[in-house]
Amino acid sequence: MPQGKIMKALSGFYYVSDGEKLIQCRSRGVFRKHKITPLVGDNVEYQAENEKEGYILEIFERKNELIRPPIANIDLAILVFSAVEPEFSPALLDRFLVLIEAHDITPIICISKIDLLNDEEEKKHIDQYVENYRKIGYDVFLISSKKPETVHALFPVLKNKISVVAGQSGVGKSSLLNCLKPDLKLKTSHISPHLGRGKHTTRHVELIEIAGGLVADTPGFSSLEFINIEATELSQYFPEMRELSPNCKFRGCTHIKEPKCAVKMALEGGKIPDFRYEHYLHFFEEIKDRKPRY
Repeated sequence: MPQGKIMKALSGFYYVSDGEKLIQCRSRGVFRKHKITPLVGDNVEYQAENEKEGYILEIFERKNELIRPPIANIDLAILVFSAVEPEFSPALLDRFLVLIEAHDITPIICISKIDLLNDEEEKKHIDQYVENYRKIGYDVFLISSKKPETVHALFPVLKNKISVVAGQSGVGKSSLLNCLKPDLKLKTSHISPHLGRGKHTTRHVELIEIAGGLVADTPGFSSLEFINIEATELSQYFPEMRELSPNCKFRGCTHIKEPKCAVKMALEGGKIPDFRYEHYLHFFEEIKDRKPRY
């Protein structure tokens, strides 16, 4: 039986690429019976009814999956955050980073609209965050709409990878993709002065061939809750804490009140940024206070 990858899901149809052509497929009833939904990014086996239509017979094991947006087998998450309009939010970025780390996806941070920074203090402010994230080990790209080369720097990163582009509305995700592949002509939207965010311009998930890889343009994360993350494992999704945890006196140290905690010692020594630790504490309490789901 032929095999391929689901490139797009729309209105109950799954568009499977075998490397040469796109086959419009439906999923078999057995998937619904077992509550399995095919996802964009799935590697599948299918049966062709004719040159253009077929049925998905089998979904191969996934490396990872996101439910909102619905996509599987992701290598990279390109997290786009604007320097201004909307204002850069390290708390929201750290929330995204935790969720991405928890799904075993490599995050790439892109800070857009750098060219709109007029104030020297604002620039220093952003530079400090960039330095902190790079020290932790994250790749950070600074994107200027006036300098296409700042976007083109992503080309080698995307090659041979499946990437998902994420970030809050209005930060320039569609603009970034249009710059990477001009013939896309994705709709972009202006920021609403009332809401401080752009309108959603993307309605379905689709893998687009860009720079020798596949990039998903998605409607964005509709849920940023730590639904499947336990408080005791949260520090594992902060790389700078994960690295230090083995040096703590107590196994299972939460890095909050325990004595001889390597993380708190690093924090006091200025080796962990204060804002990262504050976000960790905030997320920890949020998870602890989470109502049980049945």
